[in-house]
Amino acid sequence: MWHDMVTIEIPVVEKIVRTILVYVVIIVLFRLAGKRGLASMNTFDFVVVFLLSNVVQNAVIGNDFSLLGGLVGAATLVGVNAFVNRLLAVEGNMARLLEGKPTTVIEDGHIVRRAMRRLGLRTGEVEEVVRLQTGGTVKTVEHGSLEPDGRLLVVPSPEAQQATRADIDRLAERLAAIEEMLRAGRGK
Repeated sequence: MWHDMVTIEIPVVEKIVRTILVYVVIIVLFRLAGKRGLASMNTFDFVVVFLLSNVVQNAVIGNDFSLLGGLVGAATLVGVNAFVNRLLAVEGNMARLLEGKPTTVIEDGHIVRRAMRRLGLRTGEVEEVVRLQTGGTVKTVEHGSLEPDGRLLVVPSPEAQQATRADIDRLAERLAAIEEMLRAGRGK
């Protein structure tokens, strides 16, 4: 039993190369699929991810079902991913190539239909995000973009922007000054 768990059936270098190649192909597939896949995963997206992991399993492990072989594959995946993340952090051009650029989906209170079709986004999804982020509607949004990481970034129009803590503090100071003036006026 122990022998089967620790005996790798294929060369370690082959296992590492297989894992790296599968990693690269999956990244390319997700890049081609677009940002929408990362934006909000629905039931269908989860099914694809689960099935995808099963489909590529044999490509990663090859004809090797040993514990040690699985650990080599797992360590390779984690190591390659850490390397890629560090590379993206220091190399802007590589980050733009692999992650893409933001895509405008709302401009001046109007949905950009062409971008929505290209990304595979539904109007309802965008309206829901706007409602959750701003409490308003698409008409109250100055600019909205789908970021490379799949988040929808919404900038409300100036008249729809909510008060910040600094705004409230300024008003509190002005109110205190007015109260002080009123008190001083009564005292005369």
